Amino acid sequence: MEKMRDHERSAMTTEPPSETDHPGREPDDDRLLLARMRRGDRDALGLLYERHVRPVYWQAYRVVGVDADAEEVVQDVFVTAWRRRDDIHVVDRSVLPWLLATAKYTALNHQRRRRRRAWAELDENVASIHPGPDDVVVADLVLERVHEHVRSLSTLDQRLFSLCVAGDRSYAEAADELGVTHGTVRNRVSRIRSRVRTATEDLRGPA
Repeated sequence: MEKMRDHERSAMTTEPPSETDHPGREPDDDRLLLARMRRGDRDALGLLYERHVRPVYWQAYRVVGVDADAEEVVQDVFVTAWRRRDDIHVVDRSVLPWLLATAKYTALNHQRRRRRRAWAELDENVASIHPGPDDVVVADLVLERVHEHVRSLSTLDQRLFSLCVAGDRSYAEAADELGVTHGTVRNRVSRIRSRVRTATEDLRGPA
């Protein structure tokens, strides 16, 4: 993921905002800032960031559930806003609907990439097991061990494995479906992944 250049980030901060810190006034007209951005004015991007960072941050956080990840999503959203400034649509004088839609899309992609990395690590573990003619047999043993471990989990953890580890659901989506908190999903999925790695450790070759 390409990071924001320093001069694009200079007017921005990523300190987590308060979810209830919303100005009690009519929305500002973003059309002037957008016009300035389209003329290449980076200061206008900084002003747009200050105006809308709070709702964008919380939109991202509801999906990824981790402060650092939400901040990364926020940065990506405003980089995208700068690069696609000619394509941004204004609704009721505001670009916030566009920013929120972009934040949700970016956050979901972030979650999918993280899960792909987790599965890639498991694939690497399987591929690195004792090279030789018995590779396929040992790989099957690893997968069977994973399945055995999953069967030993609680019903909730089995569902979380299916949704968030084997599947592509975000933590927020899993929390909604299972009726638990976002933090519960995040903590349990992290513990499940750790236990699966531990359960297959003896089948992996030396580092």
